[in-house]
Amino acid sequence: MTTRSKGPSAGFGWLTNGITVAFRHPKPLLGGAAFLVAACLLPTLITLPMQFHAMSTGTPQSPATFGLIMAFSMLIGLLIAPLYAGYLRVVDAAERGLPARARDIFNPYRQGEALRLIGYGLAIMVAYLVVLGIIIAATGGSIASWYMQVVTAQATHQPPPALPQGFGIAMALFMVLGLFMMGFYAISLGQVALSRRSVFGAIGDGVVGALKNLLPLIVFAVSLVLGWIVMSIAIAIVALLLALLGKLVGTWLMFVLLIPLYIAMMLTVFAVMFGMMYHLWRDVCGGDVVTDMAQAAA
Repeated sequence: MTTRSKGPSAGFGWLTNGITVAFRHPKPLLGGAAFLVAACLLPTLITLPMQFHAMSTGTPQSPATFGLIMAFSMLIGLLIAPLYAGYLRVVDAAERGLPARARDIFNPYRQGEALRLIGYGLAIMVAYLVVLGIIIAATGGSIASWYMQVVTAQATHQPPPALPQGFGIAMALFMVLGLFMMGFYAISLGQVALSRRSVFGAIGDGVVGALKNLLPLIVFAVSLVLGWIVMSIAIAIVALLLALLGKLVGTWLMFVLLIPLYIAMMLTVFAVMFGMMYHLWRDVCGGDVVTDMAQAAA
């Protein structure tokens, strides 16, 4: 499978195209995002009460409980992986002018493709853990012990511990890793979901494609930060206006307006995020094969 190198300006194009996709096709993308958000919040409905109970009783979570929560979250994450692929196909169909419906994100389960996509999610998870382990080992394991101390301090209402040695180096490595993984995940997910590549073939394409496009990925990351700053300013202005309304009319009005705005923002963020991933994949690998949707339409 051929992977292409793009110029630096492509990074800005991925951001702008991702934003416009959500507004060009609001019905299927926001509807699909609602299903996806609901699925992603399922683990929280179970793990959050356990964490609140530990904080209210003042007893730190045991390593076994912490491990159980992590294992459960990872299991749900694997089951959600086919929905990510299904949502990316909804974006692809909408952009190609094909019929796109919000409930199509469940098609990988209906069409018997869930196991392959779950296998992809498991491979990605293992790759993340391996790289994370390498970074932690490079810092002498101090980051892992510090994180456990932070969790214990939160449960016992104690002040957080001081930052460990090597924290700055670890954060720099995590930033570099995060930059690479943005491109790697978008490309590999597009390959396994839209090009029907094998799991390891898609992962290989993701690695090569991300390495070939490090410069536009840097531009994309900078554009994303700038866009987030603009969005934060807009959110602050809206929050200020809602607070003024709450003082003039009543606090109830602020919450009545705030809840739907928050939900709309979450759905838009999901739609924009997958729109950016789709256009990143399409620039680097798209066009080499015709997706099954397009073949069916033809």
